[in-house]
Amino acid sequence: MLLVCDVGNTNLVFGIYEKESLKYSFRLSTDPLRTSDEYGMFVKMLIEHEGYSFKDVDDVIISSVVPEVMHSLENFALKFCKKKPYIVGPGIKTGINIKYNNPAQVGADRIVNATAVFEKYKSNAIIIDFGTATTFCSLSKEGDYLGGLITPGIIISADALFSNTSKLPKIEIKKPNFVVSKDTVGAMQSGIYYGYVGLVDRIVSEMLNELNWKEYKVIATGGLSQLIVEESNHSIIIDKTLTLEGLKIIYEKNKA
Repeated sequence: MLLVCDVGNTNLVFGIYEKESLKYSFRLSTDPLRTSDEYGMFVKMLIEHEGYSFKDVDDVIISSVVPEVMHSLENFALKFCKKKPYIVGPGIKTGINIKYNNPAQVGADRIVNATAVFEKYKSNAIIIDFGTATTFCSLSKEGDYLGGLITPGIIISADALFSNTSKLPKIEIKKPNFVVSKDTVGAMQSGIYYGYVGLVDRIVSEMLNELNWKEYKVIATGGLSQLIVEESNHSIIIDKTLTLEGLKIIYEKNKA
């Protein structure tokens, strides 16, 4: 089996692939202080619950936007899986041509998503990832990564309201019953929800105006993608396992 690992600023997601099939995935909170032994304990417990063991691991591939966790994760792979992990970074084959002023500045998660979209959809595409930050990336059907935008994520935007004001409470992120609310929680939910729907729609429209594509797809991934996309004026495909699939695809391009 292939063990894939996507490290984001908030969560770390593992996936188990057998051949072409994603059999199981699970999340841990991203913690730069977590040791390789702690990763070993948590992962052992979670994969054994699904009937797997470390002996079943044929290879490991890791993508991370948090450099501080990489030492522990690499040691985890070596110690428990007995494998030197593939790391998404300079020198790894992706099939993507990065048209960035400084390609090294493009986050590993954005490269992995672009790789998956290029292989799966074969189309000009805008890729939206609703993570700690919400990212918008443009990818040509030829596999050119053309750049994009980065905005504050939905949760950190809501947390900023709570953290930087005296009387505004912490709220659940959900679609409110009314746009015009008669209570504080509802007003905050409406502002966050419809503010983000509007942000997504306007950014996608402006990107399409600039890119001037006649044919394209818009693909969204990330935990809150369903919530926002269902209200969008654009036709957006939700692909919740996009990043894990991208890791598997990159592994296939690089395996010995």
